[in-house]
Amino acid sequence: MGDSYHRFIDPNTDWWHWVREPFNISTKLVSGDLPEDGVNYLELYRVDHENARWLGMNAYRIGVEWSRVFLYPTTHIEVDVERDGNGFVKDVKITEETIAELDEVANEDAVSIYRDIILDLRKRGFKVIVNLYHFTLPYWLHNPIKSRSTDLRKGPRGILEEYFPVEFAKFAAYVAYKLGDLVDMWSTITEPMVPIELGYMAPYSGFPPGVNRPDVLPKVFVNMVTAHALAYKAIKRFDRIKADADSQEPAEVGIIHNFIPAYAISESQSEIAVHYNHFHNYMLLDAVVKGVVDVGLDMKTYVKSTVLGGTVDWLGVNYYTRIVVRKKENAPYPLLDFEAVPGYGYACVPYSTSKIGRWCDGMGWEMFPEGFVEALHMASKYSNALYVTENGTSDPRDLNRASYILSHAYAMLKAIESGLTLRGYFHWSINDNYEWPQGFKQKFGLFEVDLITKERKPRPSTKVFKEITSRNAINGDLLKLVVFSEKPPGELI
Repeated sequence: MGDSYHRFIDPNTDWWHWVREPFNISTKLVSGDLPEDGVNYLELYRVDHENARWLGMNAYRIGVEWSRVFLYPTTHIEVDVERDGNGFVKDVKITEETIAELDEVANEDAVSIYRDIILDLRKRGFKVIVNLYHFTLPYWLHNPIKSRSTDLRKGPRGILEEYFPVEFAKFAAYVAYKLGDLVDMWSTITEPMVPIELGYMAPYSGFPPGVNRPDVLPKVFVNMVTAHALAYKAIKRFDRIKADADSQEPAEVGIIHNFIPAYAISESQSEIAVHYNHFHNYMLLDAVVKGVVDVGLDMKTYVKSTVLGGTVDWLGVNYYTRIVVRKKENAPYPLLDFEAVPGYGYACVPYSTSKIGRWCDGMGWEMFPEGFVEALHMASKYSNALYVTENGTSDPRDLNRASYILSHAYAMLKAIESGLTLRGYFHWSINDNYEWPQGFKQKFGLFEVDLITKERKPRPSTKVFKEITSRNAINGDLLKLVVFSEKPPGELI
């Protein structure tokens, strides 16, 4: 969004309503910035694609907004739902007739715009990845204000609703049918643990629905992984056309996970780091790769589900920093007995230095490339088709972005030298973006965007980025900007 005539506004998402809600603004849960003042990608996408080529990129990840394609509920379109012995949804019988019914209520203009965007990328030689769900949900599926005010008694309640996985499968099937001739790489969900953790455990975070209800965590977790598995099957079923000659099959479907390696503040609390790593880093992938669900959030009460397992063709790794943890008393589940130690990882003061002397960006995130190597090794336990799908830093003055890029490129080199195979790297982000509750304050872009004129201006760090992409290597002169310790990451406390 962001065109001067407001032609591309999407008022149909939960976040649209959430970020302008007076209580959220007055209590500073959100910034008060509004998405309709954004960078105007839908009008200027050709400029951004050309800038990406100038940077030396050959692949591009976009998202299809559920609320743009289906402005109104699809719940009335009936499908047969099959469940397994554990009560998990095993399959949703989406047929050609279902697709025809969805087509009648879909927004044809939105589908046309997405096709134009993808065609422009393909014309410029990009491999395209299409993502289906990145935090925002249609307002008809999630009313976060009502959900919060009624403590989840009334909604619609988004991912907590029983019908959420089924509706997501319909959406995935429809988009695969409409775009499958242009796309071979799909990601179902970006960072699925984030709306679970922040929306239902951290009301101070600014993420909807903004409640502290750990009792619903098992339900929202099962719904999320089920939604992924059903979407995986739906995409495979309805994308039958191989768009790229180098693709293994018409639809290669993955999931994008934000890895946050955990380190204990002391050796005596090492079990606490094990708990965090299981809950945040491993539990999701155990479900969608191995079909093992920790329904008790206790590392004991497992349910085996053949429905969920084996639904990842490739794995996207998002990495920004680490977390250092210590024991938290009175945890709602045995597994959740951790809390972040201030001064490390995500728990730093913006534009400060961490307790080990590392720069912390505008989000208060410590530069810790050593954890990137560990995150990649964590991911490699679940897939040998790894892509780095997000990695970047909020640095408005562009003082440390070059060092950040180089240090994380060096970390990838270390991982490769240890035997890992990486298939690609996507930087976050080409442009400054709307950073959820923080609005436009955070500046992740390789290109600075004037929010009045929408002009894109390359930041100085793009020179370093172009140097790496042109050589596919780190030039010796640039190594002096690399920040990386050869010590084991757990010792950097």
